[in-house]
Amino acid sequence: MSEFFNPDKETMSQDELRALQTQRMAALLERAYKNPAHKERFDRVGAKPGDFKSLEDLAAFPTMSKVDFRTNYPLGLNLAPRADIREMHQSSGTTGTPVVMPYTEADLAQWGECMARCYRMAGANPGDAVQITPSLGLFNGGFGFYHGARSMGMFIIPASAGNTPRQVALARTFGTRVLGAVVSYATRIMEVLEEEGGELPDLEIGIFGAEVFAPSMKEKIKKGLGIEVYDIYGMTETGGVGTLGMDCSAHDGIHLWEDHYYVEVLDRETGKQVPDGEEGELVVTALTREALPVIRFRTGDLTRVISRDKCSCGRTHIRLDTITGRVDDMLIIKGVNFFPGQVEQALMEIPGVCPHYQIIIEDDDGVKDVRINVEAEEGVTGFTVEKKLKEALGFSPKGDVFKPGELPRQEGKAQRVFFESKKK
Repeated sequence: MSEFFNPDKETMSQDELRALQTQRMAALLERAYKNPAHKERFDRVGAKPGDFKSLEDLAAFPTMSKVDFRTNYPLGLNLAPRADIREMHQSSGTTGTPVVMPYTEADLAQWGECMARCYRMAGANPGDAVQITPSLGLFNGGFGFYHGARSMGMFIIPASAGNTPRQVALARTFGTRVLGAVVSYATRIMEVLEEEGGELPDLEIGIFGAEVFAPSMKEKIKKGLGIEVYDIYGMTETGGVGTLGMDCSAHDGIHLWEDHYYVEVLDRETGKQVPDGEEGELVVTALTREALPVIRFRTGDLTRVISRDKCSCGRTHIRLDTITGRVDDMLIIKGVNFFPGQVEQALMEIPGVCPHYQIIIEDDDGVKDVRINVEAEEGVTGFTVEKKLKEALGFSPKGDVFKPGELPRQEGKAQRVFFESKKK
């Protein structure tokens, strides 16, 4: 069996990919200019579709953000006739008006193909049992795994979120080989297995996303479940989980599907392209989505280009580093800037520390401090944790060490950062 889902596209040369991206970008800009919202955005900076001759010309076009989605809520940026929309998903909207993503039949097929490539890249085969633990609802996660599994011809167990003992029972009963989940949910499954005793003998592949995935956390999950661990990437604005790509068995960066997406890594302050290897904000253009293709969307995710060379797995698409954090997730305490992902990476490197922790930002009349609580096995001291965090962050945070199971749990996506106000 081929190691690729779509070998012709996954192994295109960089020259072929650039030519295809240029062709698709030109068509996308022409189509978008017919939409009043996009036309107003282009006109504001004096950019016309006819000005685009090469990928370098894209820099003259404006970037997008979540603000554009919210300003044009619910479907003001949609390019497809309403009668052609077959499905929709949306973000939680916890920080404002939700982001709505509509799908035509072609969009669902594109989503399914991108996800199927990810499944195949992880070593999954048609007929394999895949257990989908993200919710199958307005959040896109569960449906992304579902559409990809349908495209692959897999045996789908649509377990959705919650009831972890039942998840374990289902995996044992139906021989789950592939698990799809948010990162933190894998640690909950590990806990239940430890409480009940036993293992998941058929489970070999874990595909995790939706949260920052520190290398040390990957290693904990890999050892804890005895599986190969993959970091999948995608978001509501790009069409959902898996649309952008995933790492392969070489685990040397996230392969981004360049025939479907064009990406730039920009300096957060200047908005200019940074050299390969230098960290910046990822900006995405969706080349093949019909209903609502983003054009130069500022994801807020921080990454860097690892390589544009052919990977040892045979794929030729660009490889990006694991997302290290988000622009809006950066915390500033005592004059030090850091990201929650740095805390996770440091904690998971301490032997005996469990994958459950809290970052509590305390605001005392405008003066901010941080307290980091963590679960750990007997023998791990607060001094050990504090020393490791000081090495990683440059200062010593407050905090306590709790016994395993004492910190609160969430069945779905974990909340890591909490805010407490002590204003009098």
